[in-house]
Amino acid sequence: MIRAVAIAAALLIAAPVFAADLPDPDLTPGATRDGVTAADLCPVAHTAKVRNVTAALKRQVYERYGLAGNHTGYCAAGPEGCEVDHLVSLELGGANDIENLWPQSYDGSPWNAHVKDRLENTLHKLVCAGTITLDEAQTEIRGDWTAAYRKYLGEP
Repeated sequence: MIRAVAIAAALLIAAPVFAADLPDPDLTPGATRDGVTAADLCPVAHTAKVRNVTAALKRQVYERYGLAGNHTGYCAAGPEGCEVDHLVSLELGGANDIENLWPQSYDGSPWNAHVKDRLENTLHKLVCAGTITLDEAQTEIRGDWTAAYRKYLGEP
């Protein structure tokens, strides 16, 4: 019985760490906007024109992850809390869809929203330079963005 309690406690402690680094692939597999090409995104992605995540949708995202808001659960780890982030960023053709959104910590270490932003910018530049395809960039970030970061930028 004590062992079962210890295992359950370890899982509860470990789950927020995972959630802060990577989204749950069952909840956030990543979704893209239909018909978007690299030509639509390059050289400037115009994300402000397509960003449309309502307060109601943000609440739904937090609820799906068992959080009451951007300063609860693993989002309470630091002063900045979490943002509702696009797994596949808008500058890579990501959608404003619940399947592309997750609460990502600004304060996680070393993996956080600020670090992921650097990867998004790098992948966008590589797509626009023709170094990788848009599909490759979307696949890389949709899979394990921390592995993609290491591949393209090294250790944070």
